[in-house]
Amino acid sequence: MEVSIVPREYVDGCWDGVKEYLEGAAKYTYGRYSVDDIKDCVTDYSDEYNLWIAFEDDKIYGAVVTQFVHYPRCKMLSMQFCGGVELKRWKDPMLSTLQRWAKDTGCEKIESTGRPGWVKVFKNDGYKQRFITYELPIA
Repeated sequence: MEVSIVPREYVDGCWDGVKEYLEGAAKYTYGRYSVDDIKDCVTDYSDEYNLWIAFEDDKIYGAVVTQFVHYPRCKMLSMQFCGGVELKRWKDPMLSTLQRWAKDTGCEKIESTGRPGWVKVFKNDGYKQRFITYELPIA
């Protein structure tokens, strides 16, 4: 399994292979993002957002969109969106690639916000659950 960042100029060429995966991720933003918004992030914004793919031969198995987040006291690499098939095949190569990328770009850590099921996925990778986000309707 190989993992690679997708340069902005090549996003359109692989979008059909990741769109369905990222539609699933957009669904769990509960109206915050559509899959088109996610594509805009990786094609229209500065180098803050990047699309990563896990692939073997001509098949894309997974996609992750990362964003650099600049806090007053540290820089983090945030995994904003993730989706794919056969996660067990590509999770470890993706994580190790993102860890190297985070280190090489001056990030202190990798962070992610997601639904509660991700806690189980990352439990053996050293991730710690720090926050839970709740929504309260105002009407």
